[in-house]
Amino acid sequence: MLEDDRRSKDGAAESLLRRALLDDSSAVAVSLRVDGLPVSDAVTVIFHARRDLGTLQTYVANGSRGAGATVAANELLRVPCDLDLAEAEDREEAARLYVEQVQAFRDALVGADVVLDVWREPLGELVGTGVAVDRSVELSVRLPAPRLLPTALVARDSQLVVTPVCSARTLAEGRPPIGIACAQQDFSRVYPLADDPERCVEDFLEVAAEHARRLAERLDHQEASVERFLELSE
Repeated sequence: MLEDDRRSKDGAAESLLRRALLDDSSAVAVSLRVDGLPVSDAVTVIFHARRDLGTLQTYVANGSRGAGATVAANELLRVPCDLDLAEAEDREEAARLYVEQVQAFRDALVGADVVLDVWREPLGELVGTGVAVDRSVELSVRLPAPRLLPTALVARDSQLVVTPVCSARTLAEGRPPIGIACAQQDFSRVYPLADDPERCVEDFLEVAAEHARRLAERLDHQEASVERFLELSE
């Protein structure tokens, strides 16, 4: 119940922040287009500041959005890698820090998308089905870390989702650590970006199969226990 309450509060807060992007009364948004990506094609990064909320946050949306374009709330992926310009002594220093941090984030996006493209072929060969590109902000599986891109590879027959994830940190700390998450329903694992995709997929399928076997044994054990308990009341 406590976890449900926390999720509800987190969801409400996220909804408020996304709606805030559409309200420019006390907000400033700066966008960065990243084109030519092999899997995502193009994404737009939105750095959004709210003076009244004291927030400076990062969102990523699919597509190349021009100045003045409207972005719907359900198109925005919150990425917890935010600008940090607090150490700047003046406007010139803030501009320098801004350029450095934006470049680091752009490099992270490009690197992650290139690696995702490398995963596409071995993933299809190992799961034996076609692999689709899913550009949804919300996925059908839970991930162990925040997403970096609103892009995922999905092997639908095996219900396997592969997508880049990152660690939550400010961009003042440099390029955020990134990994590739593999997820299936109630099981997931993150692999380093530089790992061999084929080895990772083979490892994940093996570990996921073992997880499913243990889960089935646990459910059988629980069912047997219930049956014995019911026998006591007959």
